[in-house]
Amino acid sequence: MSNLPKTIRENLHFLCAEIDGQLLQLEAFFKEPTIARARRILERAGYAHNLKARIHAACVRQLANTRKDNRKHLTLRSLELVATDLQRIANLARQSLRHVERIDAFATLLPERYPAVVRSVRKGVGKIENAFFDNDSKQAIEIGELQKKIETDYRKLFKAYTRDMGNPKLRPADIANSLLVANEFQRMGDSLNTISEALISANIGQAVNLERYFSLQSLKSDLEGAGGGLKIETIAETRSGSSVSALKNKKTEEVAAVFKDGEKSKVREERAGVKSWHEIYPGLAPKILSYEKRDQSAALLIEHLPGTTFEHIVLNGSEEICKKALASLSTTLKDVWKQTKTSEPAELGSMQQLAERLDEVRRIHPEFKDPATRFAGQKLPCLDELVAEANAREMKVSAPFSVYIHGDFNVDNIIYDPDENRIHFIDLHRSRYMDYVQDVSVFLVSNYRLQVRDRDTRHRIMRLCLDFHKSAKAFARKHGDDTFEFRLALGLARSFASSTRFIFDKQLSRRMWLRARYLIEQTIACKAGEEARLRLPMKEIFVD
Repeated sequence: MSNLPKTIRENLHFLCAEIDGQLLQLEAFFKEPTIARARRILERAGYAHNLKARIHAACVRQLANTRKDNRKHLTLRSLELVATDLQRIANLARQSLRHVERIDAFATLLPERYPAVVRSVRKGVGKIENAFFDNDSKQAIEIGELQKKIETDYRKLFKAYTRDMGNPKLRPADIANSLLVANEFQRMGDSLNTISEALISANIGQAVNLERYFSLQSLKSDLEGAGGGLKIETIAETRSGSSVSALKNKKTEEVAAVFKDGEKSKVREERAGVKSWHEIYPGLAPKILSYEKRDQSAALLIEHLPGTTFEHIVLNGSEEICKKALASLSTTLKDVWKQTKTSEPAELGSMQQLAERLDEVRRIHPEFKDPATRFAGQKLPCLDELVAEANAREMKVSAPFSVYIHGDFNVDNIIYDPDENRIHFIDLHRSRYMDYVQDVSVFLVSNYRLQVRDRDTRHRIMRLCLDFHKSAKAFARKHGDDTFEFRLALGLARSFASSTRFIFDKQLSRRMWLRARYLIEQTIACKAGEEARLRLPMKEIFVD
């Protein structure tokens, strides 16, 4: 980190020294409690605060001239976190003394146990500068490992204090304040863990937590045996909390593999989804190169697929490439549906899904809490009432067959390789046998909700949606699916309304919300038994 300004380096050095000095005084206090020692710690609150503020101000000045995708940007952000948590440790030290002040019988605290805990915190603080300025991830990891030792010490103290609650000779208030003291040190351990993760992130050039780092290092070793180091670049951060990164050869810049990590259950579902596609329809899903699990997280090393996402093609590709990609996608989907088609009827359940997501939508868009209103003397039902009525209708109309679907068929989960004219699927944790209208409706709305205002691009999106609908409708007609349009109306309504929780643009979200209401009203207006006669005005639905 030699490219950082001298002022930042100096102030971090002074801040680490200041925190170490306060902790040294705290350690001495537990060995020999005096008012003078406590006062020296309590009176130095401003020192740590000012040093942290100087580091933050210097980082802000540097960030103003640094691109977000620049590694230095992440380094400066990591340094801000380190400074913040160093000051937090000082605050926790002072807070622990305030709890001690309320203890009448000092022996209740078991003060002889605390110097060792303080030394653990000091040890972590003492490693920060070398870990940061020498890019020493080994020392950064050791700082995080100290959190486990402090947690073990805390649990022993907690057990001792709760055991003493049954001792009638001890004041309950003294035991309660002793527990609060122990809790402040547990939180110091948490700060060391945060500092450790910030240092590792700065060192490897990507935001990570410790569990993710260990998984990444383990999976990287599977690729690095042939020589030539790998570097990491973030591709995406999913809404579910998973991270997706590219592992690139440092010399050639070629992508060697894709690293995906997150909550263990979701990564496990992704792994199972990929495996199922290989068994059911080989060639669509990427290969899994390696799998690693640790505590509550897990990670996959996945084959890098050539090509670009369908979203990128729609927004940036030529008209010719866009048409070729859509034709390839339509052909692939029809073949998948044909090959995996079973005689088992499938229920879409769109309105049930929407009903479960309305509260989440309205947390983002409270204006969508539409009570029943009156217009021209007529009572207009609220959307909740419409959803309930449409749900009752939907339960009586099933797809005549099931097919194997993607389950999250957004435009960024489809890869098109123009050289091979091939389609690939990614993010497969929701794949299952289901009504194919689920994928059709999600794909259509994921195109519509792309937040681009350019008129030509909006017209391209509309034409794409119309062509894709025409292809899916032809498949339905050929395979005797008479209620395709009726179910699609409900699927589109679900996707339009529920997708607004990902969109802050008030105009776009309002247009989507009104389209959802219109589609639901159309299905309700369709007489029972005549669902096969419903026809959707697709051009009017997807035009802007």
